[in-house]
Amino acid sequence: MSTDDDAYVYDEATGEWRPAAEMAAASAARAEVRDASGNLLADGDAVVLIKDLKVKGAGQTLKQGTVIRSVRLTDDPEEIDCRHDSIKGLVLRTEFVRKR
Repeated sequence: MSTDDDAYVYDEATGEWRPAAEMAAASAARAEVRDASGNLLADGDAVVLIKDLKVKGAGQTLKQGTVIRSVRLTDDPEEIDCRHDSIKGLVLRTEFVRKR
């Protein structure tokens, strides 16, 4: 007979098998994601670029003041996943954005 307490999950960060309850608690206490001004970001927020950014692979530059809507948080508190009209799958560093 197995219970949830017996379940283990592989933690890719440490390379170890850890109790599922411990992993769930760790993901709930995920690091806060903050923009360049220190404002807390959440999924679905809109952000504004604070400087011109050259986009690798797209051959394009996003200008300062460009609004990016509906950002998604990633596992890395220094990066956000977003979409722009002409660039799909864009990942931005939080140091270059400000919450709108």
